Amino acid sequence: MRTKAIMIAALLAGVASQPLSAKEGMFTPEQLPEIADDLREAGLELDPNVLSDLTGFPMGAVVSLGGCSASFVSPQGLVVTNHHCARGSVQYNSTAENNYLENGFLAKTMGEELPAAPGSRIYVTTEFSDVTQRVRAATDDLSPNERYNTVEQRMKDITAECEQDAGYRCRVASYYGGAQYKLIKQLEVKDVRLVYAPADSIGKYGGDVDNWMWPRHTGDFSFYRAYVAPDGSAAEYSENNVPYQPEHHLKVSAGGLEDGDFVMVAGYPGSTSRYAMLAEVENTFGWNYPTFQTLLTEWIDTIETAAPEGSDARVKYESRLAGLNNYEKNLRGQIEGARRVGLIERRREREEALAAWIAADPSRAAYGPAITDLSELAQESAAASRTSFWYGNATRAQLLGVAQRLYRLAKERQKPDAQRDSGYQERDMAFFRQGLQALDRRYDASVDKAEWKLFLDGYIDQPQAERVAVFDNALGLNGVDDEKQLDAILDDYYEGTSLDESETRLALMDASVAELEASNDPFIKLAIALYDYEEGLKEEGEERAGRALALRPAYMEAITQWQSEQGKLPYPDANSTLRITFGNVMGGSPFDGMYYLPFTTLQGIAQKDTGIAPFNAPERELELIAAQDYGKYELDEIDSVPVNYLSDLDVTGGNSGSATLNAQGQLVGLLFDGTFESVNSDWDFDPRTTRSIHVDTRYMLWVMDKVDGATNLIEEMDIVD
Repeated sequence: MRTKAIMIAALLAGVASQPLSAKEGMFTPEQLPEIADDLREAGLELDPNVLSDLTGFPMGAVVSLGGCSASFVSPQGLVVTNHHCARGSVQYNSTAENNYLENGFLAKTMGEELPAAPGSRIYVTTEFSDVTQRVRAATDDLSPNERYNTVEQRMKDITAECEQDAGYRCRVASYYGGAQYKLIKQLEVKDVRLVYAPADSIGKYGGDVDNWMWPRHTGDFSFYRAYVAPDGSAAEYSENNVPYQPEHHLKVSAGGLEDGDFVMVAGYPGSTSRYAMLAEVENTFGWNYPTFQTLLTEWIDTIETAAPEGSDARVKYESRLAGLNNYEKNLRGQIEGARRVGLIERRREREEALAAWIAADPSRAAYGPAITDLSELAQESAAASRTSFWYGNATRAQLLGVAQRLYRLAKERQKPDAQRDSGYQERDMAFFRQGLQALDRRYDASVDKAEWKLFLDGYIDQPQAERVAVFDNALGLNGVDDEKQLDAILDDYYEGTSLDESETRLALMDASVAELEASNDPFIKLAIALYDYEEGLKEEGEERAGRALALRPAYMEAITQWQSEQGKLPYPDANSTLRITFGNVMGGSPFDGMYYLPFTTLQGIAQKDTGIAPFNAPERELELIAAQDYGKYELDEIDSVPVNYLSDLDVTGGNSGSATLNAQGQLVGLLFDGTFESVNSDWDFDPRTTRSIHVDTRYMLWVMDKVDGATNLIEEMDIVD
């Protein structure tokens, strides 16, 4: 074996010899044939053209969880995703006495698998088609509100036609700011069961301290299973259901990767803002992000105080705390990254360069007025978001949200189903009901009250111009200037409501407008009082959206033509549809004098371990590390089992759980994070600092084999060397 000194020197030399630039681009599947040469040059051994087939191999094995990505890894519907994506289901099934978050969960047989959290879904893509002409036809001369309503109604009509096939969920997705629309049809697997999740001491090792950081040593993986009715159709949970048999599943590599190897990620990135205009960037980084980041810090402290460690309330709020901590750290990274790269000035320079390109050719002149109008609209929208910020937070109480949704549902049900707003059509009722049910495991009155009080304190401190009279009058905030007065108001709400009871919430789904308006529940009364004001905000937002539908496609056409002339293949901003990004295993140098090695090792787990969360690896794992019991999962060049690795792939939120594939399309890891320096790439791609973090399949298999005894799952999967 080589000495550690020689090993580290070799790795440093490898990093130094590699290019510092990451590969930009979250490409849609249909774009891949256009970059076939780039894919081959990077190392892909599959035919690049097969990657554009969403129902073929390997893309047919990639699925969405509706917020995270995942993939099939067995013929029996076994699905692998990130631990943090499945953690809500682990939390839902946990109590203070039976805490799967702390102890982990493993079903040794299918009969022991647990239902995932209500509303959990696995979406399997079956069809993909262009519907741009049908959506956009004859909308140019309409008023903004008419345009918005027409486009929305057409999208709902297309969706309804698609969903005439029972068991499918369809979506019309917008690309390039509304210049293109695609219809995506997916099998909606409703019976999702939790199969295996390692304990937080593995799956969340390092916790919020290590989040977004490198080096990382996190076993961020878990397994679900998809179930369907015996005839193969989508069905709600039933003991009679059988495992779904996918047409394609991924083989899992135990041989893994080496430094410099080709990798690609296929998943469902949520959103990026790389084409956002200067006014949007200025508002986001000059006001919105700093303000919300401060509020998030206070919000986290409030929950931790109201829900002490070890309490049932803390178990209920673990998922929320994890999400808030993740978001708070992400915002700090975004703010720091924007400062580091001079994002606002870079965006100003881009808009000036685009304007010069337009002015250089009279045939481009039509772009100018549209872009000017869009810039003014962006400034108007930014001002509206600042004005509504504190009111929006002041109405965050969970039971108020329930009351508002129930009253809105009653109102929407007065319309034909096809004309109802999204979220309130019959297709949405299963989610609606399951959301009301899930509240039982994610709500505690004392914590909710503490949160609401925090938000109201911030709202009350704002100038009168930032406050909403109807809200102040309905809640009785006029003249409130001390804690006792506010406490008394909130106590009346929590003592006088029955919305904290699941049976009440579910029964009110069938209530009429008149029945709700006769209710004495304080949260329902407040929701009714705010309804007209909220509808006004909604109409104002739709008017701005309608104007954007006319203006942004012209802006996107200009900017994509401009980029094409510079030799770039323009790709649309992420929008929760399937994207492919590719590159290589690669360390990096985000700052002068700093190197990131491409792999972390088992030894790093032991070095970080303190025995106290979040650095509290299981004793069994530490014993195996001390004994250097690596089995067949060792990577020779690091003399250990690789835990996590870096690549130069272009990813964002929603990519969590995405399959990381090697040159042959085998699973070699799961994407779960980016480095702290990378998060600002949502807005502006920085080739020097962009690095994504993956959990290595060798570490996954090592934990399953030697730590948790999940040999039943190893035997079920196709493991290849």
